[in-house]
Amino acid sequence: MTGRGRLGAALGAVVLVAGASACTGDDDVAGGTQQGFVSAEGNVATFAGDDRVEVAVDQVSGESLEGAPLGLADAVATGDQVTVVNVWGSWCSPCRAEAPELVAAYDELGAGAPGSDADVAFLGINTRDPSPAPALGFERNFEIPYPSLFDQGGETLLAFGRPLVIPSTLVVDADGRIAASVIGELPSTQTLVDLVEDVRDGGSTGSAVGSG
Repeated sequence: MTGRGRLGAALGAVVLVAGASACTGDDDVAGGTQQGFVSAEGNVATFAGDDRVEVAVDQVSGESLEGAPLGLADAVATGDQVTVVNVWGSWCSPCRAEAPELVAAYDELGAGAPGSDADVAFLGINTRDPSPAPALGFERNFEIPYPSLFDQGGETLLAFGRPLVIPSTLVVDADGRIAASVIGELPSTQTLVDLVEDVRDGGSTGSAVGSG
C-alpha cells in the first residue's frame, strides 16, 4: 500500500473524540489559563492549500528546555522543511502514551531539528510544566531526540490561529502553514509518517476529517 493509501485508511479509521474527551471545565488551552488534555485517539485532519492556516511563525520562539534560543522560524527559514510541532506536558498521560510513537516517526522520517539539513524537522512545545526540570526528565525517560520550547503559560500556542489542546500535533508546510493536525493523542506512528510524507511530497487529501 502506498503512503497516500495508508493515509486514507488511517483517516477513515480514526475515532473522532477530541471534543468529547477533553477535560470538562477547562478553558481552551490556546486562549485560557487552565490545563486541559484529550484522553483518547485524536482528531486527524488535513488541509488543502487554500484552506491552510498561516502560522505567526515569529511568535513561536523563545528558549529551549536547556535555555538555548529556539523557534519555528529556524525551520521555515530553510524554505524546504516540513515541520512537526508537538504540544505536550510532562504531567499529561496521553503525552506519555504518544511519546514513543513520535520518536519512532522521527526516526522513520529521518528528521532533524529546525534549521538542520533534514527536510523534516520536529519541534516540541512544552507547556504548563512549572519549570523545565520535569520536562527534561520526561525527555530523558522517553529519549526524545528533538528540541522543545519551554512555554509554561502557553503563549506561543496563540500563534497557530486555531484551538489547541494538550497533546496536539501539527504538520507545518515549508511556507509556514498548517497542512495537517492531530488534536489529541497521536493514533500511531504510521498516521504521522503518512501525514508528513503527503505534505512533503506536495500532496493533500484536500479534506478535513472531523473538526480538527
